[in-house]
Amino acid sequence: MQGKAMREDLNASELVIYDEIVPARAPWMYDVLAGQTLEIIDLEGNQAVDFLMYVTADDAERYSAQDTIAAQGNIFLRAGSTLLSNEGRPMMVIATTTVEYHDTIGGACSCESNTLRYGHHTKSQHACVDNFLDANARAGRNKRDMVSNINWFMNVPVEADGALGIVDGISAPGLSVTLKALMDVTVVVSNCPQINNPCNGFNPTPVRMVIRA
Repeated sequence: MQGKAMREDLNASELVIYDEIVPARAPWMYDVLAGQTLEIIDLEGNQAVDFLMYVTADDAERYSAQDTIAAQGNIFLRAGSTLLSNEGRPMMVIATTTVEYHDTIGGACSCESNTLRYGHHTKSQHACVDNFLDANARAGRNKRDMVSNINWFMNVPVEADGALGIVDGISAPGLSVTLKALMDVTVVVSNCPQINNPCNGFNPTPVRMVIRA
């Protein structure tokens, strides 16, 4: 979980302490300290980024979609939305976003869900659940520690009859979301490998993660 050497970012007044491009389909994990910001940049556009987080000091406390949705009275995340833990404590807040809203209910793709939705021939395909398990295993976490995740940049509209859709994303190359940590958190990301629906435009692409102090 070591970052790259510190360097000055000529485009920002803050100090960049970590800057990495996460390849298409890959997992990523890093500790973000209270007061630091994490910027997630959609480099090529229309790429969903699945996101979990845990309190670094005690990972039994982790992001709670239920608490977050109930507190803000909305299923979509926008600038100013606070991400709450299962203890009801603020973990991170969306400082800025150049995408109108982000998804809280679409979940993470898995080999099992791919098989049900798209056919048995997809069972061998890599999925977000695999990425989460891979990253979490490095910290001693397992499938029991997975909870409902956030999908940055993903477009999951809710129809009038309550049905959910997974449609083309509303992001574009270079758009981003910036989160400010309100406590020390461990962030786990799956740069979504899904190729069977339009959440990634059927073509997973890299994203960039920048942490600033």
